Amino acid sequence: MVVATQSLDQLCINSIRFLAIDAVEKAKSGHPGLPMGAAPMAFVLWDKIMRFNPKNPQWFNRDRFVLSAGHGCMLQYALLHLSGYDSVTIDDIKSFRQWGSRTPGHPENFETPGVEVTTGPLGQGICNGVGLAMAEAHLAGRLNKPDATLVDHYTYVILGDGCNMEGVSGEACSLAGHLGLGKLIALYDDNHISIDGSTDISFTEDVSKRFEAYGWHVQHVENGNTDLDAIQKAIEAAKAVTDRPSMIKVTTTIGYGSPNKSDSAGIHGAALGDEEIKLTRENLGWEHEPFVIPDDVLSHFRKAVDRGASAEAEWNETLATYRTQYPEEAALFDRMQKGELPANWEAALPTYTSADKTLATRKHSEITINALAGVIPEMLGGSADLTHSNLTEIKGEGNFQKGTYGNRNLRFGVREHGMGAICNGIVLHNSGLIPYCATFLVFADYMRAAIRLSALSEAGVIYVMTHDSIGLGEDGPTHQPVETIASLRVIPNLIVMRPAEGTETSGAYQVAIANRKRPTLIALSRQGLPDYDNSSIEGVTKGAYVLSDSDGTPDLILIGTGSEVQLCTKAADQLRGEGKKVRVVSMPSWELYDEQDDAYKESVLPKAVKKRLSVEAGCDFGWSRYVGSEGASIGVDGFGASAPGGLVMEKYGFTVENVVAKAKEVLG
Repeated sequence: MVVATQSLDQLCINSIRFLAIDAVEKAKSGHPGLPMGAAPMAFVLWDKIMRFNPKNPQWFNRDRFVLSAGHGCMLQYALLHLSGYDSVTIDDIKSFRQWGSRTPGHPENFETPGVEVTTGPLGQGICNGVGLAMAEAHLAGRLNKPDATLVDHYTYVILGDGCNMEGVSGEACSLAGHLGLGKLIALYDDNHISIDGSTDISFTEDVSKRFEAYGWHVQHVENGNTDLDAIQKAIEAAKAVTDRPSMIKVTTTIGYGSPNKSDSAGIHGAALGDEEIKLTRENLGWEHEPFVIPDDVLSHFRKAVDRGASAEAEWNETLATYRTQYPEEAALFDRMQKGELPANWEAALPTYTSADKTLATRKHSEITINALAGVIPEMLGGSADLTHSNLTEIKGEGNFQKGTYGNRNLRFGVREHGMGAICNGIVLHNSGLIPYCATFLVFADYMRAAIRLSALSEAGVIYVMTHDSIGLGEDGPTHQPVETIASLRVIPNLIVMRPAEGTETSGAYQVAIANRKRPTLIALSRQGLPDYDNSSIEGVTKGAYVLSDSDGTPDLILIGTGSEVQLCTKAADQLRGEGKKVRVVSMPSWELYDEQDDAYKESVLPKAVKKRLSVEAGCDFGWSRYVGSEGASIGVDGFGASAPGGLVMEKYGFTVENVVAKAKEVLG
């Protein structure tokens, strides 16, 4: 049915729809259905509710918006363009999904200012939203005063059926309900369609009741296609509920306005085609050529520029007063906003010698976390219900809980995947917070998607992973991460570190804290390890360094990581006693070593020395790049076993005797 006359609001909504339709059609690729159906709720949210400044996308006290259903990214790009963000021009819209454009196939925070988090893998965005809301709550708890409210903004999320099906969303939303995050509001685009067709073939649960069970405030807008007043009233009602997060189920029609494809899977992820676009234009009364926006629509949307400037100016006055009243807190806030670390923070890193007590590197990690937490107040974190195994508690700090958001110990529960995605949100709040999260290394597989998105999103999360090898012992193969380190090393932009002892653990944290746009994963031992007099924080920051050496050109280089470095040092001593010249290289990070210049690499692993042996209690995949054609590797070929850790290591060949024997084979 052709719409004869339209209100300005309707024109604005249709402008969102047709920018999405036209961009997807030009690209011959994309997802027009969600933008067409969700345009009304998105318009109400951006035009009537949210506070943001298009000319300063990084204004601190802006409301955060997350499109968890990231495949519908043309919805977000249309909103950014129409609202006056410089990051998305009409030419960018026309270049949707093309090489070098700022409108990629899913929203990317590092590519498009105004996009808060990188979404697309379903469920991740709502979890990021939980992290964003936790960051806001924490900073408000730390910085707000009875007479001065510096931190006061909301996190809004649009999620779809797919996000609610993915288990990761349940992990984070359960925690959000427990925490009572009242400034988190999720709008559920309830359109009953997924790629395979109607959701009734696989997804018939009552989502509203599930969220009520999580402890959320829940509402239902039954007509999300045209009832703008109901949408606005629901959001305003959600804002009035301050002690719980809110979920608003908004029932919509995917592909709204398309006569033949709406309410079908056919419009989820494919262009409409020329004929259907023509019919849709007629049906919605849209008389404009592709990519043309009426002047009155653009003028209305662009009012956001003045609104945003006024809101930021008002907040700047609040900040100026706050600086006068609370100079110490203001100095902390300003430093964090600049992304600056405290002066001389590295001095807090502990160092060790061979005279120190033998400790597991997970214990060294605990010592380092607490040393750093004392000088880096923006550091916070916790474990997936393994605090006393991972050793991640900040001593003397309370727990981040409902009503005590200013505390720094986060309790994630047994929710590894949600934990990682939440920490991405905390980092991408862009307020200077430095989160760490922890579990056993083998359970990195539960959170791999979140770790990968940390790396892609340039989110400097610190992953603390203990029980890093078959050396953990009795728990057996289910808990022994034989292939995990190798698989993590292939993720671009992720720094993987396996320190050998206390000083190296400090070095790993120096790398992790300093790298705010790269996540760092630190793999730590359960068993005690000796410290070395000549271990080096600086060497760790370069990925590999010479731990011990013989005079002259080495006959053999032993390369170890983590707990196996001690085997290399002891084997080297024995081989030297037999007249061999042996160098021991500790290599806690492949990635950092690979980034050094050729001169440094040559100083550590000279090309002329081709007899090399790597020793690592995991699969040897990838080690050939360092040991070369004349070298060898001692690794784990299999899944490990359940027995005392020392015995398991012995049975798999991680003994000084075996290292010496393999070294002699390499030497020939």
